[in-house]
Amino acid sequence: MQNTFKNLIYQYKNIIDFDFGVINTNFEIIACSNESLVGQQRAELEDAFYDNENVVFGHSIAYKPVFVRNHLEFILFIEDTSPESVKVLNLLSVAFLNISQIQDEKTNKSNYIKQLLQDSILPSDMYIKAKELKIDTEAQRIVFIIKVDKDNLEDTYDVLLNMFPEKSKDFLVTVDEETLALVKEINDMSDKEVYKVACSIRDTVNAELFIKVKVGMGSVISTVREIAISYREAKISIEVSKVFDAEKDIISYENLGIGRLIYQLPTTLCTKFLNEVFKDDTLDTLDDDMVETIQKFFENSLNISETARKLFVHRNTLVYRLDKLQKNTGLDLREFEDAIIFKVAMMVKKYLSANVIKL
Repeated sequence: MQNTFKNLIYQYKNIIDFDFGVINTNFEIIACSNESLVGQQRAELEDAFYDNENVVFGHSIAYKPVFVRNHLEFILFIEDTSPESVKVLNLLSVAFLNISQIQDEKTNKSNYIKQLLQDSILPSDMYIKAKELKIDTEAQRIVFIIKVDKDNLEDTYDVLLNMFPEKSKDFLVTVDEETLALVKEINDMSDKEVYKVACSIRDTVNAELFIKVKVGMGSVISTVREIAISYREAKISIEVSKVFDAEKDIISYENLGIGRLIYQLPTTLCTKFLNEVFKDDTLDTLDDDMVETIQKFFENSLNISETARKLFVHRNTLVYRLDKLQKNTGLDLREFEDAIIFKVAMMVKKYLSANVIKL
């Protein structure tokens, strides 16, 4: 709030002939057109404003207390006591009160959204608070997680704030020093349009700040009570992509595929599965040529001729490698069922090696 008051004073100081400023409830000057006065204590005013909303005069200075619900919020002052200056002081009190209430509402909304994301608010309070803040409880929404280098977090926040200026429908909050969360209303938007929003976030930040961001998308939800679900899914999208799709910068929870399933399995079960499929750690004995062969074989839908062409090897060479793999592991990748088992096992191995912390 102090910075907000400073900005407002900066806007008015060139049109007001006398020094003026704001005193907080501890009777300290927190913002003033004369910056040398900032930090000064005015303790002598403490008794003057106890339950008093009128202008008070003292030592060629006029003071105007501002109350909200019978509670002193701050005191405005101007270093002149003429009738004209008192009028200016009263006008300033209205302007400062309005900006204070707007800022308070913004802060209250941000805190409320953070509580929803963290699922730390009771359902009964959830709807009462939403009504107070004039937030639609039944709108369709989705949560985007934006991961960015901590040195660029503030600039990224400003860029996104300009992209989504509708403060009553879209809510942008800082989660930690590397993470922003955008709760966006998407009524009547198709899946393709929602994905375009994620693309616009990535592309706009890249264009304006010349940095890369990673965007995780939760699923579409229809009540404020489900915002925590979409948020958790967006976080899982980011975590799973670190293991299986590190090169991707836009990841949707609904498109995580097998990686999402593996992430939800207990690590003990994953380890047991690997031990059953690959006895004697045979997966670790594969050389680089064999690993590349397997990857290309999967990329080309188990097509031997196309895989051989992509690897620049003879068809018989590829068949020899597949035979060798079958001998070592007992799995024939030319058989669909064996191919599935091998593919999942490789993903499980990668997942366990990544030491992922589950959310």
